[in-house]
Amino acid sequence: MDAVFKALADASRRQLLDRLHAENGQALGELCKGLEMTRQAVTKHLTILEGANLVVATRRGREKLHYINPVPINEIAERWIGKYERHRLKYERHRLKALSELKRALEGSDE
Repeated sequence: MDAVFKALADASRRQLLDRLHAENGQALGELCKGLEMTRQAVTKHLTILEGANLVVATRRGREKLHYINPVPINEIAERWIGKYERHRLKYERHRLKALSELKRALEGSDE
């Protein structure tokens, strides 16, 4: 998971992931279009993304096509975001229950 966080820490790599999310299966030349990076820089970023398993590359003839792999990001969501979201929802339920009890007490209702 450290490799995934390291890969995601760089804005250029996130930009490449966004481009692959918008249009999966791009060759290096396609990914380089419109970027303010050299072809070599894009290649280095793709190597890091592949090392983190965020991008998978396959050969089609002479071309190497790059595809986004959403699994590591999903694992981060489940491990880090989901845990805190569940905690927040639990807190919200307790807070809503307390407000409901306070409302009943103030209104003198036994419902």
